[in-house]
Amino acid sequence: MREQTWQRFRSPRRRSGRRSAVSAAAAVAVGVMTMGVLAPPAASAAARPDTVKEGLNALLRSDGLPAALASVKDRKGHDRTYTAGVGDLATGSKVPRDGQVRVGSNTKTFTAVVVLQLVAEGKVRLDTPVDTYLPGLVRGEGIDGRHITVRQLLQQTSGLPNYSNYLGEEVRYFEPRELLGIALQHKADFAPGAKWAYSNTNYVLAGLIVEKVTGRPLAKEMGRRIIKRIGLRHTYFPAPGDATIREAHPRGYYQDSAGAPLRDVTETDPSWGWAAGQMISTNSDLNRFFGALVSGRLLPADQLAQMRTTVPAEGTFGSGARYGLGLVSKPLPCGGLYWGHGGSFPGYETRGGVTDDGRAANVAVTIQLTDEAARKRVDNVVDAALCR
Repeated sequence: MREQTWQRFRSPRRRSGRRSAVSAAAAVAVGVMTMGVLAPPAASAAARPDTVKEGLNALLRSDGLPAALASVKDRKGHDRTYTAGVGDLATGSKVPRDGQVRVGSNTKTFTAVVVLQLVAEGKVRLDTPVDTYLPGLVRGEGIDGRHITVRQLLQQTSGLPNYSNYLGEEVRYFEPRELLGIALQHKADFAPGAKWAYSNTNYVLAGLIVEKVTGRPLAKEMGRRIIKRIGLRHTYFPAPGDATIREAHPRGYYQDSAGAPLRDVTETDPSWGWAAGQMISTNSDLNRFFGALVSGRLLPADQLAQMRTTVPAEGTFGSGARYGLGLVSKPLPCGGLYWGHGGSFPGYETRGGVTDDGRAANVAVTIQLTDEAARKRVDNVVDAALCR
């Protein structure tokens, strides 16, 4: 992948060239939108161009995106939100400011934080085999949970095959262990620790460990340990069977191929993502989450240091990218780096992160991107927001 591109939580339909995980009967075919524009800047900002505003409008022009949203915080703690485009192509309604979206693989960072909190409490050990917590569960061709550690799950070095490459067309609720079972039908990609490769299966297993150790649902643990703790008012883990997005949100769309009509895929069962990609949030909540994480409000210093201990991930994330324990570092064109993850889910794509000095930016668009150049352009808006 090209520089400044995050690994995204892709639907199996995108990987295989098939449809996204939505019912064909429920999908609404709509035409390509008329390009939207942002509201004029405040008078105080008129003296110089707003690079974020310009970047979002450029995305609409270049990539035919239905909508784009952003939330940016500067070093002084000043927040600004942006919208561009149309929130609903069927009605022409406006994009809700800081609307909720499906945030895909940003979920992985939440899962990793819970695991590392359990490490700090002495309930989980990073270099202990998975089999210690889930005895006998992880077995397959070249796969043995007695030789895969918790650290290797979080760092994507386990060699476990990615279940989302093998999901069929059926749209329904998936139990987490069913997702694991799909992965275990396939041969290991490599021996544990031999190299790095992105697999959603790693985070399904991490979520199962959380549930086994705590005796509580993963969603409940995320809620009390992260969401309530730092006041994420618009972030949640959808309940089983909940295909909706609760609060104000732009509609999400999917396009089978270039030139094909956009289909509304907003309402869909997200259970196939579970601990790897099921969550719903807003750009401002993601800024708050990653800011709290990097500043040490969610993890003790030792566990945060482990999370920020990275390995090269350039083959997937682009030049200079490195993967920690559910956390990615990316270099900035203006110098330094930022920490985040990014996510993709049918209908939505998110990018962003935070710097150690308190800057934060997240951008969301309302279509799952399949073009590498388009992803690069979204990443460029994040860079512009963090570097301005």
